[in-house]
Amino acid sequence: MSRRYDKEDARRRILSVCVRLFIEKGYSRTTNAEILRLADVTNGTFYNIFKSKDGILLELTEFMFSNQFNIAGQLAGTTTDPIFLYALETSIQMTLTELNENLREIYVEAYTHPQVAEYIHHKTAAELSRIFGSYLPECSEADFFELEIGTAGMMRGYMVRRCDCYFTLKRKLQRFLRMSFSAYNVPKEQQDAVISQVLQMDITSIANMVMQQLFTALEMKYDFVLTEKTDEETGKTGTNAGKL
Repeated sequence: MSRRYDKEDARRRILSVCVRLFIEKGYSRTTNAEILRLADVTNGTFYNIFKSKDGILLELTEFMFSNQFNIAGQLAGTTTDPIFLYALETSIQMTLTELNENLREIYVEAYTHPQVAEYIHHKTAAELSRIFGSYLPECSEADFFELEIGTAGMMRGYMVRRCDCYFTLKRKLQRFLRMSFSAYNVPKEQQDAVISQVLQMDITSIANMVMQQLFTALEMKYDFVLTEKTDEETGKTGTNAGKL
């Protein structure tokens, strides 16, 4: 029997159940019936609060992207070069999807769903304007919003395509960064220096550390405990993720 309706308590329980299931099982394999049963809410309660799983995906995306930028900034240490920070953050994001298939699905869904993608575009456009504004002085924030739609499309495409022995993680990161930097008019000499700096890092180990921190932050934020911390622990590490 479902509990007596309390909107805030129901919202908390739904978020706790959904985020845990998205991480452990994957977004598509998490069913509404399972959410209702484990969160102990009725279908009407769920619809009144979130409408669908997509509403939960938006909240999760907001939290994950906020944490991503913060963690990338911490990893960069004393480095203040915004071009390098952009390269590091996007490289970590793509590497995460090679380490964990459920994270891959969450990111791809986020870049696919119109409402969630719109949030990502608006949030990222402001950052892009700050980072690349000096290279494109004639561009307004609206211009950067339109450019972000294009580079986000590239990001999604590379996330969907798994690495293999031919299209290694190194090639994926190098290709994405080169195309993105070219779109934002970064001089080739600076592109070369930043890309080289990123590729010399152990990006797989860094991304794995970020993943652990992200999971811990999610557990604290949404009040649950994961039964499977990483795919690495269960022998399901992404194909060729470490082949730089």
